[in-house]
Amino acid sequence: MSSKDMTTTPFGAHSTADDVVAGTDLRGKRAVITGGASGIGRETARALVSAGAEVTLAVRDLRAGEEAAGAIIAATGNPAVQAAKLDLADRATISAFTRTWTGPLDILVNNAGVMAIPDLDRTAEGWEQQFATNHLGHAELALGLHDALATAGSARVVQVASSAHLMGAVDFGDIHFEHRPYEAWSAYAQSKTAMILFTVALAKHWAGDGISANALHPGGIMTNLQRHLDDAQLAYVGAKDAHGTTLAVPPGWKTIEQGAATTVLLAASPHLKGITGRYFEDGNEAAVQPEPAPGKTGVAGYAIDPELAERLFVVTREHLSH
Repeated sequence: MSSKDMTTTPFGAHSTADDVVAGTDLRGKRAVITGGASGIGRETARALVSAGAEVTLAVRDLRAGEEAAGAIIAATGNPAVQAAKLDLADRATISAFTRTWTGPLDILVNNAGVMAIPDLDRTAEGWEQQFATNHLGHAELALGLHDALATAGSARVVQVASSAHLMGAVDFGDIHFEHRPYEAWSAYAQSKTAMILFTVALAKHWAGDGISANALHPGGIMTNLQRHLDDAQLAYVGAKDAHGTTLAVPPGWKTIEQGAATTVLLAASPHLKGITGRYFEDGNEAAVQPEPAPGKTGVAGYAIDPELAERLFVVTREHLSH
């Protein structure tokens, strides 16, 4: 794709969710946000609700979700916020959520996730936890909500991925670390690459239903996502100062309000009308990174390759058919 074909917007790295949603009327729109009880998921919800949307926080901890909903209502004056149980590593809760959803769905934000789980952990199905939670759980949710999204007419699916995908492709020969040694960051990178590939696949398969799908890197933001990092890792990524104090906003990182901006852009902005199958960062479509590596920007070619996307789509459906 040439640079002239890439989607650009007036927004950038320092834009906030409120900047992006300003002037946008979302009354009558319905949204589901996974992981909406805290961090950028909660801020995404607040921004959408402030513009008039009805939002369901799909959360693992229902009490935390209800507290977040109450706070959002108090902050915005819009009572159209609720919490619902959803554990992306528990297929029964995904099935229950999709089965009981009624009516159209305009916006699905797949935001929740886990990062750098230090030791190999598997779900009841034997799936590696990060791939299962970050990709497969969200994929099953999206597939289960397809009809609701199609009914909306111009629905959007937003996949919150990560620049960590630049650390590695999907190992189709051993996705669940059954033969290779487990490595936390390789597992995380693979799961985020899978989220982007699935975005490309959804854009292709669901184009006829009027559903767009786009992925993004939100930037570095201090949230609960860092809970599995030890002191050395926090120091390495610059989240601790020279005295060992964890910083609320490390140099070069974003505030939560800035971190939610690109998500809100893909979910609600008229700038993204008709755009699908793309990867964004800092409010704009990202260029292909010719030499993917940690700490770089852009999107890896292996994360947007249409053949790999189709392969991932097939593998995902095979996983979820059991």
